[in-house]
Amino acid sequence: MPQNTDYKDTKSENQAISYKNRLNGWAIARVLADKERVIVARFRSRSDADGYVQHLRQMVPAGSFEIFFDSQREVAAI
Repeated sequence: MPQNTDYKDTKSENQAISYKNRLNGWAIARVLADKERVIVARFRSRSDADGYVQHLRQMVPAGSFEIFFDSQREVAAI
């Protein structure tokens, strides 16, 4: 069966990037003194984020961290 190769497949690459960006929706942010949030890590599942935030709280007891679902994309700090 012949394949249709006459179309331009420009959207498929953009859709793949958008899908990849949506994979890591859970984020951990460190809350700074001026209530600014700095994203330190992203995860695909809430349970992974919960486990990592427990680790962060043990390693940095004076730090303030929160978990949230982030539908917008930013670059993680680490």
